Amino acid sequence: MIEIKTKLMRWGNSFGVVIPISKVQSANLNEGEEVRALIIQENKTNLRKLFGKHKFSKPTDRLMRETDKELYNE
Repeated sequence: MIEIKTKLMRWGNSFGVVIPISKVQSANLNEGEEVRALIIQENKTNLRKLFGKHKFSKPTDRLMRETDKELYNE
């Protein structure tokens, strides 16, 4: 298995990636050989998906006032 970081590029009506020849050679791959690619998208974090949705029973401003009261005795 080899891992590379590369950019997605448009080739006509398709998209593709370039694999450096050094990586191809080290994996002993040949032209036309079938390979499997795992694509992990970077720099896009969906916080809602990551942490889930939470519905509060109180309005946010009320929660903030209560938190301030607890933390700062205000």
